[in-house]
Amino acid sequence: MPSFPILQRSSEEKILYSDRLTLERQKLTVCPIIDGEEHLRLLNFQHNFITRIQNISNLQRLIFLDLYDNQIEEISGLSTLRSLRVLLLGKNRIKKISNLENLKSLDVLDLHGNQITRIENVSHLCDLRVLNLARNLLSHVDNLNGLDSLTELNLRHNQITFVRDVDNLPSLQRLFLSFNNISTFESVCCLADSSSLSDITFDGNPIAQESWYKHTILQNMMQLRQLDMKRVTEEERRMASVVAKKEEEKKRESHKQSLLKEKKRLTINNVARKWDLQQHRTPDFATNQDTKVADSPSQDPSQLHGSAVVSAFPEETGSLDSGLTSALQGLSVTDTHLVEVDGDTLSLYGSGALESLDRNWSVQTAGMVTTVSFTFIEFDEIVQVLPKLKMKFPNSLHLKFKETNLVMLQQFNALAQLRRVDQLTIDPQGNPVVNFTLWKYYVLFRLSHFSMQKINGTEVTQNDMIMAERLFGILAHVASSELPQYRLISILGDARKKQFRYLLETKGKKPGLVNEENNDSKRLVGENTNRATLNYTTREFYNERLEEIKEKKKFCKMYMEDLVKEATDINMKNEALQKLWPQMFIELVRDAVIEIRNKNSYMKLCLQQITDQK
Repeated sequence: MPSFPILQRSSEEKILYSDRLTLERQKLTVCPIIDGEEHLRLLNFQHNFITRIQNISNLQRLIFLDLYDNQIEEISGLSTLRSLRVLLLGKNRIKKISNLENLKSLDVLDLHGNQITRIENVSHLCDLRVLNLARNLLSHVDNLNGLDSLTELNLRHNQITFVRDVDNLPSLQRLFLSFNNISTFESVCCLADSSSLSDITFDGNPIAQESWYKHTILQNMMQLRQLDMKRVTEEERRMASVVAKKEEEKKRESHKQSLLKEKKRLTINNVARKWDLQQHRTPDFATNQDTKVADSPSQDPSQLHGSAVVSAFPEETGSLDSGLTSALQGLSVTDTHLVEVDGDTLSLYGSGALESLDRNWSVQTAGMVTTVSFTFIEFDEIVQVLPKLKMKFPNSLHLKFKETNLVMLQQFNALAQLRRVDQLTIDPQGNPVVNFTLWKYYVLFRLSHFSMQKINGTEVTQNDMIMAERLFGILAHVASSELPQYRLISILGDARKKQFRYLLETKGKKPGLVNEENNDSKRLVGENTNRATLNYTTREFYNERLEEIKEKKKFCKMYMEDLVKEATDINMKNEALQKLWPQMFIELVRDAVIEIRNKNSYMKLCLQQITDQK
């Protein structure tokens, strides 16, 4: 058995300090045996080297025990000290809160500066008012139920990331959370439900660096009197309320935008999958992205403004909050097109989006659009709405095509009917025509009357224009030479109409103004006549024409057959009449002679017939 020093005080010391004993800084490694001091109420062992609590079980009247700054690794030897009110074990090596079951009268428990990793075994301390766990290894706060008398909780200098159960402390007034790892208000939101809390600190946490920190805390914890050891003023409360309302509005708007963005993503996924099915491809989208949605056809186009750039293929979904997820559960999965106005860009996804050009667009929205983007739409379908596009969006200067089945150079001829095109972007994805080496030169040649500035983001130079003319100039000449005369006259007529309209518009203007508008006038006058002979007829239109021609041929054939048949019948009747006429004439003359041979009888017969008719 180890030997323990025995402490004995003189009679004078006992009389002078009858209820207290101080043994601090005595280099003690064990607790001495204290004999004959059962009346002690205060015992101080500060600043020693004690490793274990022992030899004090006989001090059952002890109220205050101070073992600060020792080397104690476990709480023990206190089961008989039922009267203990203050227990100071700060700056030791304790790893776990334990063996406090019988200390139900504790008022103050100080365990700061130890190695404690979690709060436990304290729920029975219903009279505890102060709990100090600063400078430990706590990562979270919980298990505080039952501490009904706790008024002060010190958790400074830990590694705390979230707080729970604090709202279940009915008497808590002061909570110190300085210098932890709290970064969001959501991780300490239970504090907002505490009605007794009046003083709190968050300084030294990441949350305290946020611009919204003070306003959010004050708005959610209206009962606070002090924040970070500073008194809260009424002006600060008022400002917090104003800022909180703005933040709430901003949050709602952000949530709305997130929902709209997710709707767009799902819609584009759906359009892309339908497009791939039409093109006989196998969609490579993730199975968890099968839910699709499109804009409602009844929605006003001028209201379809978005701030997010939407990819043509599925983007990373990211993590959606529960509210957004629940909002998306009821989205339609049948619509397969999307119309979006984002700044000066009109984006159309899916062939159904072309119907939006028939809507009543507001003048402001239509005038603002300078870029029109087509995605997952057959080019031949786009050609049919180009006249509407020219009328609805007169300021459109930039056209973009992605996954539109541009497969041959002739299709670019259709763009000549537009009012003006300054930029053209043909995405290689879904447009095989860009694999042709000379496609850009053909575009510059055929649409030279637009004086285009950029193709696929590259500036058009004068050398490009010269090269385009050299490569394809002879093509237009051959085409116009082979064109039927009636068709050539029709094209010339259209060109002359444009020239005449331009002359009327410039008549009476000052020469300076006319010179300034020279480039635009070239576009208005129209394309070169030779180039105008290079047209494009869509497959659908061509098939319709073929059907129409077949119907006309069929009708003409039937009509001619009826005419021939009728003429043949007339001729046959005429020939038969010519054969029968001589005999018929003889019989007519004979009958007439017989009837008038008896004149009186004939007259009576005629009169009788007249009478009968009356």
